[in-house]
Order: sequence, then C-alpha cells, then structure tokens
Amino acid sequence: MADVFSQIYLQIVFTVKNRQALISPTWEEHMYQYATGIVQARGHKMLAIGGVSDHIHLFIGFKPSDSLSDLVREIKTGTSHFIKNNYPTQQKFEWQAGYGAFSYSRSHREAVCKYVLNQKNHHQAKSFKSEFMKMLEDYEVELGRKTMFDFLDTGLPT
Repeated sequence: MADVFSQIYLQIVFTVKNRQALISPTWEEHMYQYATGIVQARGHKMLAIGGVSDHIHLFIGFKPSDSLSDLVREIKTGTSHFIKNNYPTQQKFEWQAGYGAFSYSRSHREAVCKYVLNQKNHHQAKSFKSEFMKMLEDYEVELGRKTMFDFLDTGLPT
C-alpha cells in the first residue's frame, strides 16, 4: 500500500518542573496557541488543549510518520522558550522531564476534548496526582522502575 491511512488520537500530559504553579492565566492562551502551531507545523491536528497553573493536557490527531517523543520535546522546548522570551517569570520556567501519553478511539474523541478543555473545573475537585495515577491504572501502565514525576510517591526503592 503506497499511502498511510491512520486514525490515532493521543492525549499528552506534562507538568511544570517541581509542579510549580507558573502558568499564568494572563498568558496561558498564548502558550496554547504557540503549542498548537508546533503541533500543526509537524502535520498533526490539535483537537483540544487545556490545563491549570502547573500542568497541561494536549489531545491531538497524531500522524504516524512522526516520533511522539520528538514532538513532545519540541512542544516543551518551544513553549518554554516562548514563555521565557515573552512572559518572564520570577522563577525559571521549565517543564519537568517525562510525559504521559494515552490513546483513544474515535468514539471517545468528544468526551476527551471536553475533559481537556474543562481542566480548571476538574482540578477544583481532583488533584493532578490522583488524576494521573488513575490514568495509569485505567491504561494498565505498570510503574516498575520508571522515573515518575517528582511529586509522585510510588513507594518504589530508588
């Protein structure tokens, strides 16, 4: 088959380093637009982006010709530079190493979009730690010896 036909929906989640609440409501929309530009320039489709002061969620239609890790690296690097150059913070802004990526079927697309866009309300009732651990549990992701976000106490020996 000469062409590639795909339908891959991914939710990507990552946090500000040390879970610092550095994403300001005054410029978060500009950061989202910048991240959307990166996603689109690489040939993917941004379906939804949202977050709170210490983390973001991106829901994208992913093209398999790209590398997920390269895409996330470019989003993190690009948005980090964008923030530093346009909205300097008192503390150094940087994203924490690592990310979560979870796949969805087309039938879940609308619900995931709503979930991502509703992060501010969602996190009034649920912490990021409980949210992320639930995602790992739902997707049966084994923690093993993986390095987790700094704030997660996995109970694993170091």
